[in-house]
Amino acid sequence: MNATSSETNVTTPNGRLIACHECDLLQRELPLPPNGVLRCCRCNAELSRSHPNSLDRALAFTLASMVLFVVGNAFPIVGLQVNGTLVETTLLGAARVLYDDGMWPLAGLVLATTFVMPVLQMASMTYLLLPLRVGRAPYRTDLVFRLLQLARPWGMTEVLILGMLVALVKLAHIASVVPGTALWSFGALMLLLAAASAAFDSQEVWARTRAAQAGGKPVFPERSIPVTPDASTAMASGLATCHSCGLLMRFAADRHDAVCPRCGGHVHTRKPNSISRTWAFLLAAMVLYIPANLLPVMNTSSLFGSEKDTIMSGVVYLWTSGSWPLAIVVFIASVAVPMLKILALVFLVVCAQSRSSWVPQQRARIYRLVELVGRWSMLDIYVITILVALVQFQGLATIQAGPAAIAFGSVVVLTMFAAMSFDPRLIWDKAETTHG
Repeated sequence: MNATSSETNVTTPNGRLIACHECDLLQRELPLPPNGVLRCCRCNAELSRSHPNSLDRALAFTLASMVLFVVGNAFPIVGLQVNGTLVETTLLGAARVLYDDGMWPLAGLVLATTFVMPVLQMASMTYLLLPLRVGRAPYRTDLVFRLLQLARPWGMTEVLILGMLVALVKLAHIASVVPGTALWSFGALMLLLAAASAAFDSQEVWARTRAAQAGGKPVFPERSIPVTPDASTAMASGLATCHSCGLLMRFAADRHDAVCPRCGGHVHTRKPNSISRTWAFLLAAMVLYIPANLLPVMNTSSLFGSEKDTIMSGVVYLWTSGSWPLAIVVFIASVAVPMLKILALVFLVVCAQSRSSWVPQQRARIYRLVELVGRWSMLDIYVITILVALVQFQGLATIQAGPAAIAFGSVVVLTMFAAMSFDPRLIWDKAETTHG
């Protein structure tokens, strides 16, 4: 019952007991070489990764990200010049235009995913890493760590950058585009935030926290946990894994949930009402997917009249104007991904609800793919945000967000909630029962 390392074949019976967060299989952790990756031997999910100097690198990347984030929000992203009139916008200014136009749900979504959540992510990482750098334990590590886990999936700087590029291509056919300082700052910010997240090692954070508290009572003392003979999963052994910090803990059979003694998060052997909650989010997303694609996503008014654009008409415009690579990207992100994500989640939920044991490895891969690509559907929302903020030439041309933009944004959020509500361990429960 050993995990497999992607970069080493070394095996040992003396390793820390861990449970896979996707299939619940109990395994012994193996020592890793530098930059090695530990993967589950059943579902191939990544369990841990070796990060040399992980926290120092993560702190350096995070501090640099904070500087670039300030620059990116203090200067204009891009400007549009027509007949000597220059219109510029910042990220916060673009959200303000949406709010002033009455599209406050869309403004709130843009503000949350491009400003609030990245700020929360960078602030949480800095708060945790700075004290550890000087050998001190952060105050309320548990609370700040949970805030970091909350913010990570919703910060979408990389999607924002791609949305800006698509918007620039569209704007170039209208007037002269003047790239701003913030555009380059956000591009560098995207790379640094990704590097900081990749270097951040949560297990190292908790290990250093315990070391910093060596003079007092440790937050979480390491100890041996007896395992039920022949039990291959954590749940069968009366154990459960905290999804926030990865702690494997004893779980009483007569309890439905518990509180993690390390990070304070709620722990369940399986997510409560996972299937019913996933169905609820999916059904709502299916209903809104129809108006999101049929109603106008943008309303353009000019001297030549008004025009209403849907998502597909925007794809066609990019294609016919010669920007076919961006047309393909927008089509995949804004049309194909939401539809395929809904279909994939329906497939996963139906199989889990019927307790199917059919190709669990393939279903696990589908689940990971759904989690990976879901956020990229926000692309069209950011394109609309930039266009609405810049094309405000009264008497010449103005662009306003249409009702489909709110519906489409809701679809993206609902499908992300659906993926978060689904418990991938349900994929393996029937296989485990059959095996037993």
